Parts: sequence; C-alpha cells; structure tokens
Amino acid sequence: MRYQLLCGVLAAAAMAGAGAQVPPDALVLKHPWVVAPPSPKPEAYFLGLKDGAKIETPYVLRFGLSLRGLAPAEVKSGKAVGHHHLLIDYPIPTDMSRALPFTDQYLHFGKGEMQTILKLKPGVYQLALLLADEDHVPYPVYSKPIRVTVTKHDPGVNIWKLWGEPQIGILQPADGERVQGPFRVNFHANGYNVAAAASKSMDGWFRLTVEPRGKPPEVLDFKLGQTEVWLNPPKGDYTLRLDMVSNRDVGKLAASARPVHVVVP
Repeated sequence: MRYQLLCGVLAAAAMAGAGAQVPPDALVLKHPWVVAPPSPKPEAYFLGLKDGAKIETPYVLRFGLSLRGLAPAEVKSGKAVGHHHLLIDYPIPTDMSRALPFTDQYLHFGKGEMQTILKLKPGVYQLALLLADEDHVPYPVYSKPIRVTVTKHDPGVNIWKLWGEPQIGILQPADGERVQGPFRVNFHANGYNVAAAASKSMDGWFRLTVEPRGKPPEVLDFKLGQTEVWLNPPKGDYTLRLDMVSNRDVGKLAASARPVHVVVP
C-alpha cells in the first residue's frame, strides 16, 4: 500500500515548486506506522561523530536532519526545506535574517549533499551544522556544536577511494538488529544529491519500502527531501528497502540500497 500524503506531500511538493511556504508538519508522513520524532524541534545533527571525539583526517563527515527536508539552493521551497552548511570554529549566528558568507568557516552544501570530507590539520575544532534557504539565509534549524580533536592529518590518503562509489544506504538500524519502536531510520546518499520532488534537474528523493514478512509491503515516499523517518510498526520481522527516485527521469530509480532486515519484538 502506498502512502504519499495525498492531501499533504503532493500538495506540499506543488507548493514547493511554486515557491510557496511548505508547512513544516508536512514533513511527517501520515501513515499508521510513522510517528513524529521524540523532539518536536527541527534539528540538524552529525551522524557517527560525537562531542569530544578524536579523529584522523581526511575524515568522512555525514549529516542528519530531523523534521526538515533537503533541496538544492536554487529551488525556492519554503521554510520546511533547505540545504546544509558546516560551521568550523564559528558560533551559530544570532541574526537569522542575514545570508551566510562564503568563507573557509562556512562551508555550503547547496546541491543537497549529505556528507563531506574534512581535511583539517591537527588541532581542536568546533563544528556545527546549520540549515539555510535558497538565498543562504539560515533557519533556526541547527546542531549542537561539538568539539573534536584532529590527532593526525595524512595528505597522502586517496580522497576518491575514501569517498567511495556513489551509493545510497540505510545507516541505522543495522542489518539484523532487534529494534524497539519507535525507532529512527536514517537514510544516506554518497555521490547523489537529495532534492525535493520539485527539483526537476536534481538527483532525487528517497522512497522506503517496509515489507512485513508474509504481508503486503508499505511504500513511503519522501517527496520533500526528508532523510529520516521514525517508525512504530507492529511486532514482527521486516525488510527495509531504500530507493532514490529520480527527478530527471520521472518514474525511474536513480539508485537502490542493500535491504536491511530488522525484528520488532
């Protein structure tokens, strides 16, 4: 059974394409197995990197986003959708009405990217994520700043090998994991850019198919560029299949991930 927010996602996607304000509550799909995140506050966050971590560079840094969606910078898509910015040794701005500058301390990911490679030299750094609109004017959607220590920088690392082949995947839960509902499913794209359905020239948006063993699958379409979902399905065995639906070739898939099997006890 397919759930597309017939009066929500489709209408919201049309609003995004017209440059209208997309209501933030449209980011939570209306499906009996989908629930809102524990925190009602939209936020960006780092995946796999915690405050106080010690790392070696180059380092693949992955981005997460809750209760908002991704779209390329040139798409006027309302307050529910934007693109990531990485702040290095710079505080979250108090004035959210001014566009973010383009400097070494403000890294823009205006194509809808979900990761980058840090090339910082040894030292202690403060990192934070901040979401902004098509004009790079920030939203009050950001991560908690974290401090990390770079213990070593190896300029001889093959960046392309570290980056890896273009692919999408489910970062959590892990394959074979037993999960208690509600649980978060993190989508990720490496080498593909995430773009709300209104972004006709960009890569695409995520589709998650949840297959209960022995029962019909449930198909969830994230046309506003969402990169996570909180699920609370009945007890049982499930297979999670993630696809990226192309905005360039309507009706076709840009990429598919390895399936993830989970058990809800």
